[in-house]
Amino acid sequence: MTATLESPSVGPVKRDPSGFTPVIARRKVTDKVALVLVSAALLIALAPLVWLLVTLIVRGISPILSADWWQFDELHGGAFNAIIGTLQQTLLAAVISIPVGIFVAIYLVEYGNKSVLARFTTFMVDILSGVPSIVAALFIYAVWRTTLGLPRSGFVVALALVLLMIPIVVRSTEEMLKIVPQDLREASYALGVPKWRTIVSIVLPTALSGIVTGVMLAVARVMGESAPVLILVGSTRAINNNPFEGNQQSLPLMMVQQYNNGPDALDKVWGAALTLVLIVAVIYFGAKLVSRLFAPKKA
Repeated sequence: MTATLESPSVGPVKRDPSGFTPVIARRKVTDKVALVLVSAALLIALAPLVWLLVTLIVRGISPILSADWWQFDELHGGAFNAIIGTLQQTLLAAVISIPVGIFVAIYLVEYGNKSVLARFTTFMVDILSGVPSIVAALFIYAVWRTTLGLPRSGFVVALALVLLMIPIVVRSTEEMLKIVPQDLREASYALGVPKWRTIVSIVLPTALSGIVTGVMLAVARVMGESAPVLILVGSTRAINNNPFEGNQQSLPLMMVQQYNNGPDALDKVWGAALTLVLIVAVIYFGAKLVSRLFAPKKA
């Protein structure tokens, strides 16, 4: 038996005894198929990432667990000098890139209003986003070494990393500022708060978590770059605490050198790679913790 439902607009609508029409059943099947496809895509995306992480841990854990790995020079197999150089070069690049990138994003979202300068800036940021690291390194080499005749150093590497970091910081910060509700800005303006104070006190804190995530993506992007260190700085076994003068070792440079030493040195390559990943992870979680502490409290 079937039930008949009267409808004033379309007349009687027949339903099956279970209460589901064929359209509803078809939608449920489609939903199940979509769920299976999305789940399969997720597994396909996660599989190489998990495989990479497991391989990195398995092959790199042995070197970094040895006491020699934390020696002050590579003469005894240590990587401490490379860690110091990597942190200094990345810190210099971040000190320059993060403020510049955030200020540019603030201009594009809050002040640009689709002006000619804003459109030109957006275009240049898009161009820089696709520049390979080797091109940035060659540009800095041409300006710093060829034109100005200045020596190579860790600071020169940081300048090349700045060119790679700024587009990522600008883009990520811009997107985070755009999703801040306009009502928050208008409420602040209605209370007589000036625009700059609204941005500092309301807009930036609201978007802080996303901005930190974007900054950490930029840091992770440049920390493992090998082209700038190969072109713009020389290697050294000693610790150089002055990135503005002399050669300075880094983990990417150490990885390239150890790889060229043959199969016997591959363990050190994996150890340096795992050390680099661990440094990025520590910095990332530390930055997320700081962003949560300073983020606006939810009611």
